[in-house]
Amino acid sequence: MGSPEPEKRPDVVDVLTAEHRQLESLVSRLQAGGPDRAAVFEQLVHDLAVHEAAEEMLVHPTARRAVFGADNVVRPRLDEEHEAKRALAHLYDLGVDGPEFDQALDEFAVKMAEHAAQEEQVEFPLLRKQFSAAKLENMAASLETIESLAPTRPHPHAGDTALANVFTGPPLAVFDRMRDAVREYLHNQRQPGEAPGRA
Repeated sequence: MGSPEPEKRPDVVDVLTAEHRQLESLVSRLQAGGPDRAAVFEQLVHDLAVHEAAEEMLVHPTARRAVFGADNVVRPRLDEEHEAKRALAHLYDLGVDGPEFDQALDEFAVKMAEHAAQEEQVEFPLLRKQFSAAKLENMAASLETIESLAPTRPHPHAGDTALANVFTGPPLAVFDRMRDAVREYLHNQRQPGEAPGRA
């Protein structure tokens, strides 16, 4: 009897697809209402900022560099992500208890689902076709590192951390600060470090 095959690690497509389902779940909770609606909206802004920053700074550039013609696939996704940020900002301005919030949320939900479907049906298959399983698994690890830059929740006493204010304020500012944090991290990763073994 042979040894069992090693369990497949999630690759970057698996991780991003799971995140799409989580974001859709948060939107559904928002649509259902409830006393925790403001907290759910805050979590949606947080999770979407983390997810889109990782895609914008890691996944989309990788696809563009490696796949001929991928710019025609990636650019519309970036435009959709920009629109999602603007829609979230509009929802923030309306307020979760505002009379126009529900209709605007329903419109946002449709656009977000369409965006996720385009990534899953068009862009992600390009990644799977172009890269080895090992490369996609390594991208998942990089994605996890990038997403770990964000605090899991805003915290009133996080003033000593570099990202203390990433998730406070209007959504557009939240997205900008998360993207800047990821850009700084990636820039620092490219800098020559100290010799191995040095403290």
